[in-house]
Amino acid sequence: MADQQLIYHGLVSRHSTLSTDLEIMRQTGFEGLEVSAAKMKAALDAGISGEELRSWFRDVRVPGIGFLLDVERHGTDADALMSDAEEMFRLASIAGAEGVQVITGPVELEAVKSLGEGRAWPGYAGVLGLPRDEQMRILSASLARLADAAAAHGLLIYLEALAWLPLNRLADQVEAIARADRGNLRVVVDFWHCHASGDTPEDVARLDPRLIHGVHFCDSRFHGGGVPDESVLRDVATGQGVLNLREWSDAVKSTGYKGWWSCELFCRRQQQENSFAIARELHDLMRRTIL
Repeated sequence: MADQQLIYHGLVSRHSTLSTDLEIMRQTGFEGLEVSAAKMKAALDAGISGEELRSWFRDVRVPGIGFLLDVERHGTDADALMSDAEEMFRLASIAGAEGVQVITGPVELEAVKSLGEGRAWPGYAGVLGLPRDEQMRILSASLARLADAAAAHGLLIYLEALAWLPLNRLADQVEAIARADRGNLRVVVDFWHCHASGDTPEDVARLDPRLIHGVHFCDSRFHGGGVPDESVLRDVATGQGVLNLREWSDAVKSTGYKGWWSCELFCRRQQQENSFAIARELHDLMRRTIL
C-alpha cells in the first residue's frame, strides 16, 4: 500500500446512490470510499439485504463511515447516543469499515447564534453554555464510552469537532482523546474546520501522527470572523478557495502521517454537475498536491 492513499467521498456525488459512489470511485482512480451511512440506510430501506450490500464492498477499502451526530450527548440523551452508535457499528460491519466518524453538536448554527444573543434555543443544545471544564468532561466521557463499544466490533472512532461549536480546536480534540484514554480514538484533520476554528498549518504540524486517522482535503471561502457558516464558506470548488492546499497538505505530511486523504466537498454547483468529471478533477488535484 502506498504511503498516502486517495479516497473518494460520497459528498462529491451528494445526490447519487451508494452504488453510483462505488462506480465513480472505481472509474476515477480512487483507492477506496469514505462511506455515507445515509446512503447505506437508503439501500437497505429499498430492500437490498445486508449480505447483498456487503458484496458491494468486496475488494473496496473503506477507511471510515460517517457520521454519528452529537457525540457529546449525555444525561437523558446518552442512551440514544449509544443506540445510534450501535446502528453505525452495524453499517460499518457491513461495509468492512475501519472506523466510524463522530462529530460534535448541535449541527444547527442557529443554536450557537441564539446563545450568543442571549435567546432561548428550544432544540438540542449539547454542551453549549457550560463551563469549558464541564464541556471537556462530558465530551471525553462520551468518547470513552463510544470507544469501548466500538472496540467490541474491531472499530476505531475518529472525531471531527465542528468549527462553530465549543472545543473546536485541534488542541481541544487532542485533550479530549487524552482524557478518554482509549487506544482506538483518533481525529480526522479537516482543512476547513481547522481553518474556520482558527487553527493553522503550524498547529497541524504539531500533531502526533498516531492520532490522525484521516484527512479531509477541502477548501474555504474567505472567513472574516464571527460564527462560521459552513453552508456559505464551504460552497466553493476545491482549489478555488482561499486555502493554500499544498501548505496544509505539507503540514500533515511533516508529522510523518501515512494514510488516507478524502475529497470531502460541499460545492453545491459541482454536486449538480457530472460527478464522474468532478471526481477526476479532484483526484488529479489531490495527486498533484499530496503525492
